[in-house]
Amino acid sequence: MKKIKWGIIGCGDVTELKSGPAFNKVKNSELVAVMRRDAAKAEDYAKRHQVPKWYTDAYELINDNNVNAIYVATPPSSHEEYTVAVLKAGKPVYVEKPMSVDAKSAINMMKAAQQTNGKVVVAHYRRAQPLFRKIKQLIDDKAIGDIRFARLSICKRSLTKEELNIEKTAWRVDPVLAGGGLFNDLSPHQLDMMYYFFGAVEKAYGFSANQGGSYNADDIVSGNIIFTSGVLVSGIWCYTVAEANEEDLCEIFGSKGKITFRFFEHQPIMVTIEGKEEKISFDALQHVQQPMIEQVVNYFLDEAPNPCSAQEGVEVMKLIDQFTMK
Repeated sequence: MKKIKWGIIGCGDVTELKSGPAFNKVKNSELVAVMRRDAAKAEDYAKRHQVPKWYTDAYELINDNNVNAIYVATPPSSHEEYTVAVLKAGKPVYVEKPMSVDAKSAINMMKAAQQTNGKVVVAHYRRAQPLFRKIKQLIDDKAIGDIRFARLSICKRSLTKEELNIEKTAWRVDPVLAGGGLFNDLSPHQLDMMYYFFGAVEKAYGFSANQGGSYNADDIVSGNIIFTSGVLVSGIWCYTVAEANEEDLCEIFGSKGKITFRFFEHQPIMVTIEGKEEKISFDALQHVQQPMIEQVVNYFLDEAPNPCSAQEGVEVMKLIDQFTMK
């Protein structure tokens, strides 16, 4: 295999800018086919993104001989089905986060990769972005000394009735399709980075509830982790606060200082040591998944290690389950 010729299953909103165009911008990579159940939308996506083929049946795309790798970008409820099918077809898989609806399903995907000797990468794409790689470097270099603990906080206003009637929003708070609510949709980015920064988990627990009652999924989650490295992490995710109290914040405290950054807002890293602040800025990325897709392509071509394995995806799903008491 000298070039990765991609097929996308589920060419919805996430593929419009975050990922889709990057498949044609990365070296030795080309997007050659897309699939969506709605024929008009599949054809429209293919025309707008200059993709040669489009399908309404995922299995036709999987069995297309011109496609040698698949990006699964459907809601989590179908990640296991399609990932296993692609692996059985002898092709590697790049699967969106969350890896699946729960840890049990994610483990099935991991086992399928092991049984077929196939390749699976989970789209925890912040691992490859320069900003988060810089934070990893600061931690590894002990820029703020030995790490003591980290605090995560995501607070967002309630979704309106109008927003809940929009398909691309509604599925994210449907436990059947998403495995949970907005916590399941957004927290994998944060929890994976904690795992990436601090290593293996020793113990984790949490609580969740539905306080607003606007949909069936829980809208508030709290969780705590102790890593085998001794680092403690605590987090709160609430999706029913007043708009004026919205927050996106992560603080990592060390023996000599603190690192502060945002996960979802494009803001600089703030490093505080003995009262002195340093601001570290990065340009916004046009396609946020492009650095990760480049690493995935190199892995699929046997030129680099797996940037986020199925096993690592399983560990994140275990944390989600433990926080939501599954």
